[in-house]
Amino acid sequence: MPRHLSRFSIGAVAVAASLALAACSSGDTSSPSTSPDVTALQAKMTALVESPQGPPGVLTLVHKGDAQPVITSVGTSSTEKQAPITTNDITRIASVSKAFSGATALALVREGKLKTTSTIGKTVKGLPKAWKSVTVAQLLQHTSGLPDYIKSEGFLKKFSTDPGQSWTPRELVSFVEKTPLNFAPGTQYEYSDTDNIVIGLIVESVTGQPYEAELAKHVYEPLKLTDTSLPNTTAMPDPFVHGYDFDEIGEKEDVTFLVNPTGAWASGGMLSSVNDLDTFIRSYASGELVGQAQRNEQFAFVEGESGPPGPGQNFSGLGIFQYVTECGDVYGHTGNFPGYVTFIAATDDGSDSTVVIANTQINEASAGELYPKLQAVFEAAACSALQ
Repeated sequence: MPRHLSRFSIGAVAVAASLALAACSSGDTSSPSTSPDVTALQAKMTALVESPQGPPGVLTLVHKGDAQPVITSVGTSSTEKQAPITTNDITRIASVSKAFSGATALALVREGKLKTTSTIGKTVKGLPKAWKSVTVAQLLQHTSGLPDYIKSEGFLKKFSTDPGQSWTPRELVSFVEKTPLNFAPGTQYEYSDTDNIVIGLIVESVTGQPYEAELAKHVYEPLKLTDTSLPNTTAMPDPFVHGYDFDEIGEKEDVTFLVNPTGAWASGGMLSSVNDLDTFIRSYASGELVGQAQRNEQFAFVEGESGPPGPGQNFSGLGIFQYVTECGDVYGHTGNFPGYVTFIAATDDGSDSTVVIANTQINEASAGELYPKLQAVFEAAACSALQ
């Protein structure tokens, strides 16, 4: 199996070559050089891009209150064009898609079409009997016990032969439908992509509509998100960020169009821009998007990390994570996908926020100091938003 294919399946890292740097700042009323925190953030971004096998580019947005966001871009969105990443560029947001599925499910709870206590057995036909007592809340919090289809041998084998193939949600869950639960529902935390595939199926079952139609109704349209979508092909709309990896002999490879996002669907298949992600997380973390009653349920946290882990200590709510940093608490999600890594977070009132994107997959399995340097960027971005 090519190394970059096994990375996506088991959560290891994809890496890209170190490149000459290009730094820019836009949409700011003051120069980053006059802000110690933003300067420190940019230094950490530069260290990440300059690292061996570091990403070609990284962009951060820090948005304080009603002020203009501070945008810092280091490196490039494309090794051919040598242009910096911008806030309008489309990127693969990976598991940040789980926050969008959380928002959609909780919006249906607000409408009375669903409850957080609703079970798989009462909402979706044709799934294993062993799953029937698992609730919406347990799925959103990753306390369901459902085995992760991405780690199954069957999925790995089929994916490795053709990562660009199209999948249906039912095909994805079929890889683990005969696998016993990892634990009794509600008794432990374990991050599982199967959870959000099932959430998507529940949304379709209770509404009678395609999952993306409900995403549009409850998220895209209320927030006027024009760059956000759930595609069913490998195509990317212009302008977009290219994603990079290293092949088995150490050569840089553009993997932008390698993996069909239907293999992640509601758990990680979405596209968005930094501008849209900022709008989303400010509304989502504050409860404005899902309603305060649902937000109160959402903010019942258990210890558990997102994938990759966010800054500081991580706690899992319903479709959202709490990141307890040295500067304070922020709420959001992370994601990684071949060629991409994403972090979004905001304060609990949604007034201050940050977004980080880079065009190489980075997580705990990354070589050398790459993952700690990514964590340093996450932490600095959160602290800049909290200052």
